Amino acid sequence: MPHDDAEIERRLGNAHDCYKVWRKSHIAERQEVLSRVAGALRAGKENFSFLITSEMGKPIEEARAEIEKCAVTCDFYSANAVRLLADERVDSGARDSRVVFDPIGVVLAVMPWNYPFWQVIRATAPAIAVGNTVVMKHAANVPQCALALETLFRAALAPEGLFATLLVESGRVAPVIRDDRVAAVTFTGSTPVGRSIAQEAGAALKKHVLELGGSDPFIVLSDADIPEAARAAARSRFSNAGQSCISAKRFIVENDVADQFADAFVRETRTYQAGDPFNDATRLGPMARRNLRDELHAQVDATVKEGAVIRVGGKIPEGEGNFYPATILDHVEPEMTAATQETFGPAASIIRVRNSEHALDVANATAFGLGAAVWTGDLDKGQAIARDIEAGAVFVNAVVASDPRLPFGGIKQSGYGRELGVWGLREFANVKTMYSH
Repeated sequence: MPHDDAEIERRLGNAHDCYKVWRKSHIAERQEVLSRVAGALRAGKENFSFLITSEMGKPIEEARAEIEKCAVTCDFYSANAVRLLADERVDSGARDSRVVFDPIGVVLAVMPWNYPFWQVIRATAPAIAVGNTVVMKHAANVPQCALALETLFRAALAPEGLFATLLVESGRVAPVIRDDRVAAVTFTGSTPVGRSIAQEAGAALKKHVLELGGSDPFIVLSDADIPEAARAAARSRFSNAGQSCISAKRFIVENDVADQFADAFVRETRTYQAGDPFNDATRLGPMARRNLRDELHAQVDATVKEGAVIRVGGKIPEGEGNFYPATILDHVEPEMTAATQETFGPAASIIRVRNSEHALDVANATAFGLGAAVWTGDLDKGQAIARDIEAGAVFVNAVVASDPRLPFGGIKQSGYGRELGVWGLREFANVKTMYSH
């Protein structure tokens, strides 16, 4: 049942009251809470993984990996918060001049369903480490995960109000953003919804971070290790049934190796057969909702009508469940539907290019700018191309992934602000100058 106005008021009040105390807590206390959260995640891994798979269809082995990644991130901030939040002395000629990092208040986290634990912990752990408290509005299709996250913090003996779940409809988010007790907003989700969140937060002059959609390029140069690139391509595109902002979506390949890569990619893709997500051996689960599958199939159909060729997949299977096969579209042109829109599901587009300069132009010809990958046998060349790619993260000879030690976020229509690392830790901090003459 959604929370009524009285319950929303109670939870916001608890979060604000907790903040008044938590902001003055010693960092060691915050570290200890995060350490206990990590322990509770590992202790409850099987139950939490079951909830993830039940509610959004992620293969159970991937769900277990998601929970472990959450625990690792809590461990990271528990181990490093003192160092990352230490005062920074500045030589300004004063007797004492330094920059300090203070908490700012209650952070509202509006979270998506595709990584129902990871997205929340990714935003919450650094916010709590700084001294903020968090209220979280989760996606409507993962209510049990949302409640389990609140139970998780309770099991870790966190103070009441440190983390709270708000079970509210999307239309009731705006009043929460405007509430004077909410100091900032972090949102992960689609670009259209991100615009609405930004509009509300901007009108209220509240700090906000947006991690939005992506159409990540995966560049394969002629000197790349093609078998390895193909294995990585399949893993990047089809993990979580392709329902990830940082999944590679546009596979931009030099003509000299395009046929070789396409054939290898098809072979790898055939190993991603849809099946029961509770089976440990399943590599491709169902999509989270029927409408998402229908939208993806419409994009595939439109791209074929525009001239692309289906190499594998591309047909909705018979039977129950929101399954969609691992699909490869070849001979996609940069202006086609699958290349210009975010394809949020297991469909890959191969775009053939003349050379590395052409590859870079195609990679940057998108409204998005979240992640990108470059595959090459020449590391210097790969890093030079990475410098010129317009994205928040570029991985050379590796699959794009988030890491608690590194900043995560995008540019252009993929959003702004950063999560993770020291950068995420300071997004919701008052970076304050203290000057003593």
